[in-house]
Amino acid sequence: MKTTPLSRKFVGYYRVSTAKQGRSGLGLDAQRELVRQFLAGSAGFPPIVEFVEEESGRNDKRPALAAALAACRVHRATLIIAKLDRLSRNQRFLMELVDSGVDVQFCDLPQIPMGATGRFMLQQMASVAELEAGLISERTKAALRAKVARDGQWDRKAAHHLRPGIGQRAATAAVKAVADARAADLAGHIKVLQARGITSLNALAHQLDSEGIATARGGQWTATAVRRVLERATRAATES
Repeated sequence: MKTTPLSRKFVGYYRVSTAKQGRSGLGLDAQRELVRQFLAGSAGFPPIVEFVEEESGRNDKRPALAAALAACRVHRATLIIAKLDRLSRNQRFLMELVDSGVDVQFCDLPQIPMGATGRFMLQQMASVAELEAGLISERTKAALRAKVARDGQWDRKAAHHLRPGIGQRAATAAVKAVADARAADLAGHIKVLQARGITSLNALAHQLDSEGIATARGGQWTATAVRRVLERATRAATES
């Protein structure tokens, strides 16, 4: 990006988030006014051609930007952008400007000069944008891992995510189902032991320990624990 006087030709580049904004002029008129004020009194106004990008800020594909840069190279013009603030976090956008070989002028950041210094500043902004995107990704993944650990595995497309609290209740129900199934298995084994004459709760607890069968929490059996397993198995069978 070589140092360029304001007497040069300019190509305008504007971005609106939706096609509706582009048709209505919402946001677009304000950007054009910034360009008009910036170039007021110079031979560069109005721009020889203008390009409007009707894209979401999250969309990295910018055909209007590519066309604007091509027009700059054809006309040996400077690309003028009304506002960089909404685009400054997009690493690919910034690097596309750096690598284009086109002089760029920002109305809202006139302190970014054209030439080697301006290119260096854009490269630093792109590096910061890349770092920020990586940190956001790491925080998002950590939050998802915490949610899975808290609520159990979840389905992004499940309807219950549209209703607050349903995810936690679904996870609780899943945990209960696993506990009920284990209780049913243990109750079946306890019936076998009872048929062998081991009938008291204390005797059953001792037998389960001697067989190396741990409780749900990995501990030793007590009469109370045996009673609770039998009660859970009975309750689960009734509910089903």
